[in-house]
Amino acid sequence: MDKVNVNQEQIFGHPKGLFVLFFTEMWERFSYYGMRAILVLFLVAKSEDGGMGWDKPEALILYGVYTALVYVMAIPGGILADRYLGQKKSVLLGAVLLVIGPLFLTLEGFVPSTLQATFFFTGLGIIILGVGALKPNISTMVGSLYHPKDNRRDMGFTIFYIGINLGAFLSGLIVASVAANFGWHFGFGVSAIGMILGLIVYTSGQKYLEGVDVKVNEENKQLKNSSSSQALSKKEKDRLVVLSISFLVVIVFWGAFEQAGGLMNIYAQEKVNRFVGDFEIPAGWFQSVNSLYIMIFGTLVAAFWVRWGKMGRESSSLFKMAVGTIIMGLGFLFMIGATHQLVYDAQGEIVQKASMMWLFGAYFLHTIGELCLSPVALSFVTRLAPAKYTSMVMGVFFAMTGFGNLLAGSLGALSASLGDEEIFKLIVIVSVGVGVVLLAFLSKLKKLTHGADNESSYPSKDLEGELDLQQ
Repeated sequence: MDKVNVNQEQIFGHPKGLFVLFFTEMWERFSYYGMRAILVLFLVAKSEDGGMGWDKPEALILYGVYTALVYVMAIPGGILADRYLGQKKSVLLGAVLLVIGPLFLTLEGFVPSTLQATFFFTGLGIIILGVGALKPNISTMVGSLYHPKDNRRDMGFTIFYIGINLGAFLSGLIVASVAANFGWHFGFGVSAIGMILGLIVYTSGQKYLEGVDVKVNEENKQLKNSSSSQALSKKEKDRLVVLSISFLVVIVFWGAFEQAGGLMNIYAQEKVNRFVGDFEIPAGWFQSVNSLYIMIFGTLVAAFWVRWGKMGRESSSLFKMAVGTIIMGLGFLFMIGATHQLVYDAQGEIVQKASMMWLFGAYFLHTIGELCLSPVALSFVTRLAPAKYTSMVMGVFFAMTGFGNLLAGSLGALSASLGDEEIFKLIVIVSVGVGVVLLAFLSKLKKLTHGADNESSYPSKDLEGELDLQQ
């Protein structure tokens, strides 16, 4: 049975290393989502308001391409870790780049106009490289903290996921507020400060991550490049087939879900009544609603699935992913309702905007769907991926998330010609349909996992003894 050679000091029954990674990722997500919360709004804002003055379709396409590349770069980021640097050094490299990237976006507002485009796109490019190096490898490190048969793994990823969303929640409020009151570029500067804090946490917590890294020496490189190493067993091939199918589901899920930062973000800015008394809520604040829901309901959803499984009911990862996709898709019914509440005058101007309650309802179902799919999918990849390619396969997983973001940007841009309501209807139909198809083929797909997608209670008697030895 495989050993897990990590520092086993624990907090709340989980390795301390989990919480080092928790706070590192929290600040990384604060940086990334803070920038994301204001990016589209900055692009479409008029130049006299400090923005770029782009058309909405152009802004949404750039948003989709940028967020897609952020995740596609996880593939070379995973290869970099597997073959050369290892996970820990790759995460360190990514963190440093994620300090530098937002600084370029900050300085863009203070350099001559002839250099502004260069600074803007250089900043985005550095962020893309940084997330690519950090994102797949820090997630792989979370999985490495646990024995493969340790049922705490899913809960560990859920705790880690809450850290992600704590950062995203704070960023939506803080960065959007700074941008609204002091200017877009100061908002980007706050994102850089967040990543500096994440870098401090990561470097100071290295003793709790001993043994979690895959150390690559010359002998391991030769083994990985040999023909015998490249050969996969039938079991591994079957599991990769299931992973490939799950990746298609991931593309559909995030293609719908990531309307939050694009189309729904602009919708909140232009078509939602955001006044509470005399105070108008900044549109960017709504980017924190999903994260707030995750912090409230994250452990509740995880606990529900534990109880559900103990009752002998279907609780495989594939089942959760299918249910999550369906629930998330149904959330767009609220957005369809929001389009019906709008009232226009004879000139086509909005005279009655939609209630913000439609957004809260949509984000609630999106969040429940996300909690069913996303942390489970991370754990699912670490269980099914061949051990020697774990980081690379995790990189492919995030690349599929990136393609979902690209799809999200393209769908958002189509709303300019098709209309918001038609896009929201299309998302409902496709998301629910994909979830139902996955449920229909669930039993056949589970067989191809060769037991890797079967839930088991923790701790089993044989695992208890081994964990005691590790400690």
